[in-house]
Amino acid sequence: MQPEVDRIAQPWGERTPYGRGGTWPVRVDSYLAPGVTADGVRRWVPTASLLHSNGDAMDVAVADGRIVGVRGRAGDRVNHGRLGPKDLFGWQANHSPDRLTTPLIREDGQLVPCDWDTAMDRIVARTRRLLAERGPDALGFYTSGQLFLEEYYTLAVIARAGLGTPHLDGNTRLCTATAAESLKETFGCDGQPASYTDVDHADVIALFGHNMAETQPVLWMRVLDRLAGGDPPRLLCVDPRPTQVARHATVHLAPRSGTNVALLNALLHEIIRTDRVDHAYVEAHTVGYEELAARVAGFTPERAAGICDVPARKISEAAELLGGAERLLSTVLQGVYQSHQATAAACQVNNLQLIRGMLGRPGCGVLQMNGQPTAQNTRECGADGDLPGFRNWQNDDHVADLARVWNVEPSRIPHNAPPTPAMEIFGRAEEGDIRLLWISGTNPAVSLPELHRIRDILGGDGLFTVVQDLYLTETARFADVVLPAATWGEKTGTFTNTDRTVHLCEKAVDPPGDARPDLDILLDYARRMDFRDKDDGPLIPWHDPESAFRAWQECSRGRPCDYTGLSYDRLRAAGGIQWPCTSAAPDGTERLYTDGITWAAPETCESYGKDVMTGESMTEDDYRALNPDGKAVLRPADYEPPEEPTDAAYPLQLNTGRTVYHFHTRTKTGRVPQLNAAAPEVWVEISAGEAARHGVAEGDLVEVTSRRGSLRGRLRVTGIRDGMVFVPFHYGYWDTAEGDRPGKDGGRAANETTLTDWDPVSKQPLFKTAAARLTLVDRAGEAISPAPTTTASAPAGPCRAPATTGGAAAMAGQAGEA
Repeated sequence: MQPEVDRIAQPWGERTPYGRGGTWPVRVDSYLAPGVTADGVRRWVPTASLLHSNGDAMDVAVADGRIVGVRGRAGDRVNHGRLGPKDLFGWQANHSPDRLTTPLIREDGQLVPCDWDTAMDRIVARTRRLLAERGPDALGFYTSGQLFLEEYYTLAVIARAGLGTPHLDGNTRLCTATAAESLKETFGCDGQPASYTDVDHADVIALFGHNMAETQPVLWMRVLDRLAGGDPPRLLCVDPRPTQVARHATVHLAPRSGTNVALLNALLHEIIRTDRVDHAYVEAHTVGYEELAARVAGFTPERAAGICDVPARKISEAAELLGGAERLLSTVLQGVYQSHQATAAACQVNNLQLIRGMLGRPGCGVLQMNGQPTAQNTRECGADGDLPGFRNWQNDDHVADLARVWNVEPSRIPHNAPPTPAMEIFGRAEEGDIRLLWISGTNPAVSLPELHRIRDILGGDGLFTVVQDLYLTETARFADVVLPAATWGEKTGTFTNTDRTVHLCEKAVDPPGDARPDLDILLDYARRMDFRDKDDGPLIPWHDPESAFRAWQECSRGRPCDYTGLSYDRLRAAGGIQWPCTSAAPDGTERLYTDGITWAAPETCESYGKDVMTGESMTEDDYRALNPDGKAVLRPADYEPPEEPTDAAYPLQLNTGRTVYHFHTRTKTGRVPQLNAAAPEVWVEISAGEAARHGVAEGDLVEVTSRRGSLRGRLRVTGIRDGMVFVPFHYGYWDTAEGDRPGKDGGRAANETTLTDWDPVSKQPLFKTAAARLTLVDRAGEAISPAPTTTASAPAGPCRAPATTGGAAAMAGQAGEA
């Protein structure tokens, strides 16, 4: 059952063409470990992918108590049997010999093994001491986008109602906070309006800062199959790099970093100028059109061209493509979310859809994409700082309703100020206000900006750090207590993908050693802390994943993300089902807003919104005056230049992104032989023009330096726009001799160079706005200065390019989102 093609060289596999309005054909992808045959598989266990946000359904092959392979699930609505490279090979990371198998505690400066009672007692004792001495504000939680819904919900109850701390956020703040905020700004509530099936019907697909080919490869397969079939869609790609999406685009715009709002304002200007507006839809379902039209009136393509460094005629071509679409689907990702004016830009994409009336019909919608597999669940469950069930923290009725669900007094739930975002949590730890920080399933010592600062915070004497993870990551090396967690395939739970599809992931094998599921760890902590409700009963009465899911269903009842029509049995039988799923919609809901805007009324909305320029929160009275009838809000924005411009000392704009072969900080994918061999080391990417100006060539060892730090990597010369340098963000130090920090001869983590800045609305860090310079270290093929060496258990090797892209240099050109 080996794949028919080399899925490293050809990540998207073979084509199965289909036409507009047709059904995407089934193609079942599979991979079994060498020497294992289908006859040797004892069980196939249903699950879905945990290494991207697409939610690809698959079955896990089990033999002799071990995972030995995977196959796609043919009948699932998301992938129709297809799997991407990380799906096919990523499960091997579960077997890595350096898995954590026992708790660790810090003694005399060293992490030493202990039993669970010792580790948990130490955490509980420190929690109780800080509560007594400093109160709940001394406690903070920073979680992941990779846990299960049941775990996030339990964590939210512990933090909010058990401890009473407002300091809870996830690393989804880095990848999906702007998605959530833009949906709340426009529609009054989170939740993706569109469905993956809209790819089947759209005649134009616009991708704004979204390298779908790498970040959601199976969804890109769906697009490729449409392109290969009858009546293919036309693509608009907005990305400064020559990605696979750009190569297939009808129009490709490569703007200067930080100018998204200027470009989008020009597109809106042209659609309004040429009267491609659905005025009846705008009148019936939106507010703010007059202000939007006035704000973009002066943003001609010529004006935007001067700001974005994109030809005015290309902007006009893009506007003609959008304006002439009969069924328009737009997608957005990190090229918008992690860049300047992030929420303002994302809202302009929503505005495009709305003024064209492209919402709620097949092929018409917007997907403000997620970056991680369970990012949607952090938002639903309140593990990203918001209140569970998309409740509004400013609405006393919403807080009282949540208190009813939890059987606590409303005053026990922190809601007197906005939730604390991740960068503020770390800032409070730096200032000494937060004294205990519990980090679960994420690696901020590599993924956060300005890493020297993050290392100083994590290593500070006044901070007690708990790390709950699979491996001794760079972050775990700083911990006072390390808790070994089970992972995908070793525990049961549900998670929800970008288009609201809920999957059940069943336990296939036991975790190694004494590792425990994250839910068991959280329930153990809650039991030891003896959290009680207002009737002196246990605050958290559930005891396993299924009972936790039922508790969540009650919390979601009547809310936009209503799960009450779902159950483990239904998900086992049907595979993925989209929320809301209720008695009125027992098969789920394919698209939102098919009959008007549902959750934007002042009484029901999740947020009263913010000023998209300043981030200042609106009051209930402000919102009622703006939107009394609960329509979609068209939120205009003026362009402002980035905070850190280039200059003679730092002449390049730094852009960071992903490769199809790795996820997050490589803690999993770097331990997978095929994926690690495909992209074993960090690289640096510039254009041919910049290479000539800097006197460097393909394969040279170069150093990228910003005002905060530097990194080294081998150079790739590609079709990226001039004035930019790209570095993938995945690479840290877990597999180097130096361990948890850069070696003496230079680091390789992109975030050594990024700056501590964030969007004023979503509070998402901006990884694509720093100024940098590039210098030669050594010529290719010559003796080089020592640099960090790879010592990972997975074999290293040259970067292998997809066969269709023309080699390593071409691969470099499509290895991350804009």
